[in-house]
Amino acid sequence: MTAGRTWSRIGVGAALVGAVGLGLVAIPAGAGAAPVLPPVSAQDLVSSVLTAKPGPFNGTVELDNALGLPAIPGAPAQLANGKSTARVWSGDDGKGRLSIPSGADEQTLVSDGSTVWAYDSADRTATKHTLVPGERGPGQRSATDPAAAAAAALQTLGKTSTITVDGTAEVAGRPAYALVLAPNPSERTLLREVRIAVDAEKRVPLQLTVLANGSTDPAVQIGFTDLTFGPQDPSLFTFTPPAGTTVKDEPAPAGTPEGTPGAHPGPPAGTTVVGDGWDTVVVGTMPKPGAQAAPDQRRRDEGGAPDLSSLGTPVSGSWGSGRLITTAVATAIVTDDGRVAAGAVPEQVLTEALAK
Repeated sequence: MTAGRTWSRIGVGAALVGAVGLGLVAIPAGAGAAPVLPPVSAQDLVSSVLTAKPGPFNGTVELDNALGLPAIPGAPAQLANGKSTARVWSGDDGKGRLSIPSGADEQTLVSDGSTVWAYDSADRTATKHTLVPGERGPGQRSATDPAAAAAAALQTLGKTSTITVDGTAEVAGRPAYALVLAPNPSERTLLREVRIAVDAEKRVPLQLTVLANGSTDPAVQIGFTDLTFGPQDPSLFTFTPPAGTTVKDEPAPAGTPEGTPGAHPGPPAGTTVVGDGWDTVVVGTMPKPGAQAAPDQRRRDEGGAPDLSSLGTPVSGSWGSGRLITTAVATAIVTDDGRVAAGAVPEQVLTEALAK
């Protein structure tokens, strides 16, 4: 398994959130009595979240998924309804560790700030990837950097939202403010609001709840069940492949010029974004069986795409024909010619994006 493929498996659960324009993994945990905290304005709370520097930490993240999707062949189990957990550690200078159990097996990613190891205990394979300037490792991705995650959400949705502070809560044993983002009336979206619990001291997100129109139950809730700030054991951010492991090297991702400070890989070929804010639609392409993709793309797609053929209902229009897949917070159309359009929007918004 390549590091890219491992990242894709880890990120699929968050991808539905990302597809609806949130672009983050934040945090669900049992909430206690509302603590008494100094008043804060929504503007000041948002500002403090965007500039937060929490320092090293470790914690357990739990995903409670009620999107309504069944188990999908070839896709991570986290996509289906139910709960799943991961353990995260974040250090300084881009150091990070992420462990995701899967039955008796575990997927682990470790970064020392310059090298990322991806290890899968199921097939005893490890991939070594050297980060280029500007490329992010597990210590700088949303799963282990709540400040960056919150910044992405606020920057994506802030201009098209009404933002308020709705009281306080205790999350993962820590006092927090409840920051609420609600779509402006002009936004065509399936979502009613997004609630982010913000740590009162560190000003990082401690809980994310996504609520859909017409329901009082969360469609997605993801967050820390426990969280501890402070220095981490340096050995957590080093990795030595266990005996008998097959080790592979993964080149730099396409689109990231080596030696270019601050460079980031561009969007995948054929991917476009239509609209902005809550009614953003992402349009991309599915790999075609037998297609002669570039070597680096074949490497990233190794193992095949999830099988979506059994999902959804047939639909057609001026854009062509395909299958419509719906969840509590998102809609997607997979066309017969290999395109995919997805967003937290009604079907009409997707068909308009496909017709452009």
